[in-house]
Amino acid sequence: MSSPTHSSSHSAPFDLSAWRNVPTVLMVLGGAGALLGAFLDVKHAAFSYLTAYMFFLSFGLGGLILTILHHLFDASWSVPVRRINEHLANLLPMLALLFLPIIINVLTAGNDNLIYHWMVLIKEGKPDHAVTAKYPLFTVNSFLAAWVFCGVVWTVLARGLRKHSLEQDKTGSIECTRAMRRYSAAGVFLFAITTTAAAIMWMKALQHEWFSTMYGVYYFAGSTWTTIATIYFLTWLLQRQGPLREVVKYKTFYFLGSLLFAFTVFYAYVTFFQYFIIWNANMPEETFFYVAREHGVWFWVSMVVIFGHFFGPFLTLLRIDVKLMPVIMIPLVAWVWLMHYVDMTFNIMPIMFPDGPHFHWLDFACLAFIGGLLARIFLKSLNSHPIFPQKDPRFAEAMDIHVPEGEVLKAAARGVKATTGGKH
Repeated sequence: MSSPTHSSSHSAPFDLSAWRNVPTVLMVLGGAGALLGAFLDVKHAAFSYLTAYMFFLSFGLGGLILTILHHLFDASWSVPVRRINEHLANLLPMLALLFLPIIINVLTAGNDNLIYHWMVLIKEGKPDHAVTAKYPLFTVNSFLAAWVFCGVVWTVLARGLRKHSLEQDKTGSIECTRAMRRYSAAGVFLFAITTTAAAIMWMKALQHEWFSTMYGVYYFAGSTWTTIATIYFLTWLLQRQGPLREVVKYKTFYFLGSLLFAFTVFYAYVTFFQYFIIWNANMPEETFFYVAREHGVWFWVSMVVIFGHFFGPFLTLLRIDVKLMPVIMIPLVAWVWLMHYVDMTFNIMPIMFPDGPHFHWLDFACLAFIGGLLARIFLKSLNSHPIFPQKDPRFAEAMDIHVPEGEVLKAAARGVKATTGGKH
């Protein structure tokens, strides 16, 4: 599929040299600001940090699930951008470590500064019915175990998939492809379990009385939506700069735009039915979550989520040619990032500020610290490995190149010979 509207491959590359040190500056200044905030107001700093953390965790989880889905569906169009997904997924080990400030809050903060109210109830020996009914899920040991389990699973999956991907670049062995598919077959279930556990234990548990069986899917939908937009931007930038110019086709942008459109609808579907089921049941232990978010300025934030997170992107992406127009899609990517952060704020901050959001320098400091650190890691990975898979079996198909069957069999035989050292 081609279109004259997408001309980035013929545009002059940007001069990015002036931006080279931006991640380091953000990391240093943001880290200093976050530390200062922790001394001035521990509880506010913890809430700001958790909001920024859940926002950036989305990128790692989105990269992991898109890598897994690539292998499960044996896709060809996504081969040129697979390595970007892998690098995003490999932010997860660091993201697991970046949860340490919340762990420190859980283990050391006094009752007035603990951000999880159910832990205060347990420390005071006065657990309410919700804590008792959800035992042993809501215990400090379970909280810590969930963190360790998620970190280990994410690290094993992300590192394992990229390890075999890089090995495939060297050997082209079919065993690398099979190994990645095995990782993905098990990984899709482990991803569902760990993503749900993280969303429930780290975000939903801020209001432990609330019930929602769709919350893990809700967080997954928003995370994948945000990551698809990010991959669109990175692909466009790397194509314009040159590294992906010869391998990224118009169809790559079209399919990424179509996926973004699909997850715009999927997110809205999950969000609406979560609200609708709770509203229809009209049970106080469920409805209070939304009642609190219809109070004060939070009502208008909810309107921003409804119209900005769904209707704006949905109506923008309806036209088929828009997906190939960077002049529209790149500003839309920035809008997607903003809406996802607003969504995380809408979920987390009403506990701290019941009357409405209080935008504070701490929020920006935490965003700068985590974002700067992750950007450094991502760029280092990007520059340390081939920018796209070199010997993926679907690479020719991704390039719209027809390879005769006989040539495919010869290439497969060479791959087997290279793997076995010539022994059959």
